[in-house]
This record gives sequence, structure tokens and C-alpha cells, in this order.
Amino acid sequence: MPWKETDKMEQKEMFIKAMLENEKPFKHLCDEFGISEKTGHKWKKRFYEQGKLGLYEKSRRPDNSPNQIDGDTAAELICLKNAHNAWGPKKIRELYAKAYPEKDVPSLSSVKRILEKAGLVEKKRIRKPCSPECTRLQQQIKAEVPNDVWCIDFKGWWKSNGEICEPFTVRDRYSRKILCAKLMTSKSSEAVRTVMTELFEKYGLPKVIHSDNGSPFAAPNGLLNLTNLSAWWITLGILPDRSMKGCPGQNGSLERMHADMAKEIEGKVPGGIRANQVVIDCWVKEYNSVRPNEAINMKTPDEIYVKSDRKYLGDYDEIEYPPGFQVRKVNNAGTIIVKGLRPVIGYALRGLQVGLKPIADSNSFDVFLSDFLLGTLDMDSVCFYPLNELKS
Repeated sequence: MPWKETDKMEQKEMFIKAMLENEKPFKHLCDEFGISEKTGHKWKKRFYEQGKLGLYEKSRRPDNSPNQIDGDTAAELICLKNAHNAWGPKKIRELYAKAYPEKDVPSLSSVKRILEKAGLVEKKRIRKPCSPECTRLQQQIKAEVPNDVWCIDFKGWWKSNGEICEPFTVRDRYSRKILCAKLMTSKSSEAVRTVMTELFEKYGLPKVIHSDNGSPFAAPNGLLNLTNLSAWWITLGILPDRSMKGCPGQNGSLERMHADMAKEIEGKVPGGIRANQVVIDCWVKEYNSVRPNEAINMKTPDEIYVKSDRKYLGDYDEIEYPPGFQVRKVNNAGTIIVKGLRPVIGYALRGLQVGLKPIADSNSFDVFLSDFLLGTLDMDSVCFYPLNELKS
């Protein structure tokens, strides 16, 4: 017989009544009501055990679920989330495990569900990938150990008590450790160089420094876009590496850290630069030593980072080039003197020594800054051609 949703309970009661009258064989009775014998026996069993209540539909939800969280655990998770509002479910779960070692740790899906129900989880915004094309100073070098790559940038500014707060940040790409988050009153090469010198003295030298294409890290119209700052790095044996223009996601870990700082600190601290720096210092300490990071298997940066074994011993007064090289100092106009002529090399290199390596069977030189090949100097035309402009 056809069954309607509205009278299922009535049909079950009629079936039980007919069964109790025992006038027909059980199999024939089930056929008459359009159900299987298995279903008929199930209704019969429930009726004998629970009476009429046993005929009501039961919830399909299991009586016991391994993902079910008790009220106390849910409250503890919400409390931890409120204390660390910018942290996601993975970090909150890791923090819960450390805060309550005597308790079972809920599954990640359970933690996420609880925080979502409490309205404490924001949806992520996904940035589309950029073109993979790059130049020699846009290699997107990967970090395999601490100090392989440091990422640097100026985070956007905000005001506090009328003072502009603009953090200059440096972060180790591999360990995610924040090495510097200093509010600056100047974005000049000199100001940044002073801070970088302090970092080199404290942590040693990285192999690569990754930045965007803005000042003072890069000059849009300069030789290989070098500045005095990035040229100085080269003399120390540090390779500059840059994001492609319009692709800030290539410095994504630093951008994400900046977003966290904006959410938790920006515009929320009165008292000007001094008060904001105190709060930032505390935030950085927690970020490095307490906050678990998914990119390093939920460890903290301080658990991963070690100082560089390349010690900073100060700047070089002279750069020693191999035998056969001609050494020339770049003057304040960005030129050098070769055979009585003054070819332009680059204003960013003023005050530094470059090495000229003669090219066989030609009136040209390969021009080096330390061990970094800058390009070719053609003495017939008295023109310098940066390497990224030459055809391979």
C-alpha cells in the first residue's frame, strides 16, 4: 500500500493491532502493509520493549560520538580563542593540548565546529598565483634551514595620539621567527641599515634577503634596481631576492604576519610610538615562543630557529678580487675611470669597489660587485650593460 508521511505513525499502530489479533500469518501481514519482514519484526520488537513510544522514528545520530565535545571543553576552547582572537582552529587546538595535558585533545573538526558555532572563525581570502617568470634578482629562493632567507618589509602605518606608527619587520622564512618589528621614524637606507646592522650582530648573516620592489630595498630606475642598502648586502655575501611586481603573495608569510599584527594591534593602542612599541615587543615574544605555526608542524618559531654560523664582523673597507681583475672605485656620480674614460656603472654603488674581469679577444669586461656579476662593460661604446638586459 502507498504510505504518506503524515500517517506513518497511524499505519504502524494499525500494523501492531493486526499483529496482536493474530488472524493472518506474519509474512502475509507484512506484504499487506507493504513492508519487509525485517521491518515488521523491528516494529514488533520495539513495541514489546517500549510500547507505543517505540514506534516513533529514532534520530539517526549515534548515541555516542567520538567527535562530541562536552560543555566544559567547549567553554575552554572558546575562552582560549577569545584570548587569541587572530588564531585559527589548528593553533587553538595545539594551545589546548598544552594548557590541559591531562585531558583528551578534541579533533580538529570538532574544535573548528565549536568555534564556528560561536561565530569566532573567519573565512579565508585566497589570492590567485602570479606568473612564474622571474629575473636573476627574482628567483623566489626557498629556505631549507634557518637563515637561508630573511624576509623584510615595512608594514602599513597607523596613527596613535597623532604619531605615525610604521613597523619595519624582519622574519626568518624557514622558522617563521620574527627577528625585528621596530617602529621607525624614517624609511631611509641609512635608518634601515642601522637596524640591519644590529640584527646581523645579534643573529649573524643570512644567505638571502627577500623584499618587495619598494624603497629603500629596490630602486625602479637603478642598476638591477639596486640601492645603497641592497648593494651593501652584496658586499657582505648576502643575495638580494625580490617579489615580482604586483605579487605580494610571494612574500606571503610576512604578509600574513602583518595581517595578524593589523588585526591585534593596529589602531588599538593609545600613547603614541612608545606605547605601541611596548605592545609590539610583547606580541612578538608571544608570536615566537607561544603561538604554534602550521607551516612548521605546529611548533613555535623559537623551537626551530638557531643563529647563523656566518658571523658579522663589520663592513669591509676594501673588497679583494681574484688575480687578473682590475679594481675600480665607484665615485659619487656613479662612474669609474677606465683607460681615461668614465663609464657610468650605477649611482647605488657609489663608494664601493667593483672588479673588472677582462673578456678574452674583446675590449670588454665582466663587472663584479664582490662575487656578484653585475653585467658587461663595453669599452668600444663606453657603455655598461647590466646582466638582466643581455640576451642569453
